[in-house]
Amino acid sequence: MSKRFTNIIIPIVAVLLGLIAGTIIMLASGYDPIAGFSALFYGMFGEVFYAGETIRQVTPYILSGLAVAFAFRTGLFNIGVEGQVLVGWLAAVWVGLAFDLPKIIHLPLAILAAAAAGAVWGFIPGFLKARFRVHEVIVSIMMNYIALHIANNIIRTVLSDNGDRTPDVPSSALLKSPLLEEMTDFSRLHWGILIALFGAFLMWFILEKTVKGYELRSVGFNHHASDYAGMNVNRNIIMAMVISGAFAGVAGSMEGLGTFGYASVKGGFTGIGFDGIAVALLGGNTSVGIILSAILFGGLKVGALNMPLETGIPPELVDIVIALIIFFIASSYIIRWALTRINKKGAK
Repeated sequence: MSKRFTNIIIPIVAVLLGLIAGTIIMLASGYDPIAGFSALFYGMFGEVFYAGETIRQVTPYILSGLAVAFAFRTGLFNIGVEGQVLVGWLAAVWVGLAFDLPKIIHLPLAILAAAAAGAVWGFIPGFLKARFRVHEVIVSIMMNYIALHIANNIIRTVLSDNGDRTPDVPSSALLKSPLLEEMTDFSRLHWGILIALFGAFLMWFILEKTVKGYELRSVGFNHHASDYAGMNVNRNIIMAMVISGAFAGVAGSMEGLGTFGYASVKGGFTGIGFDGIAVALLGGNTSVGIILSAILFGGLKVGALNMPLETGIPPELVDIVIALIIFFIASSYIIRWALTRINKKGAK
């Protein structure tokens, strides 16, 4: 069994094990798993409205997954994606409200502002890692809380009159489309999915087809060897975190300019950044894998809303299934060992 095939089969096995474990939990709780999963899958794609909502949910997941994966492919663990999403969301809405421009200028400017805000938020842990060898996980976690409270304060004091949300972003800076709304029975689907897919292509192109991508991956594999080869390790560490943060910032703009069309005071994190970690893990930190993984996680999140309506099964059960899938992905060594044993027995 080739290594490439094994890397593909492990996420599939992890998903199947998660679903099997979810089935056992449903049975133990007195629920019908067939009815439960039927309601779940119907809530994903059973109607045009559900399909639109699923694609809408998939959009920020792709971009946050790319943010996590890009850093991971370069030897870094950006756990601050959540904070970068928040500042990107805020920056996109701020630019959307501050300018009166034609849509062809206004919308790209708002998205670029979100990317820049996320990049700045990623620069800080990247710089501290490169200059002082401060672990990026610790810094990026703390940056999440700073982003949350700064964003809330700016919304209250700058972008509104002590309110809990900003005014609605004008249509010139929105990703929403009346055509998509009508096609999907007035779901919140927007054009952001095209940006997310372009982001996946961009990550693949940077890492696989450019000299700078080769340097970034080399630094991730071995700092000392890369330094010996003449690469600027510190600069590449910072650049990796900046690009990762930019992806996360754009993910935030998908919510501010697409799903909601405003920014509001939040009592906690959105979860998009943390879910991006799971998306990247299941997707094997590859562009295609992240797209497929985001479809699964987005579908599960949206489909779970239909389960209590049709079967009475609490949506928290889907969160358990997602957690189990992540657990099995994290335990991929065991799955890899089992597949190797099976392969050896088959060879005999």
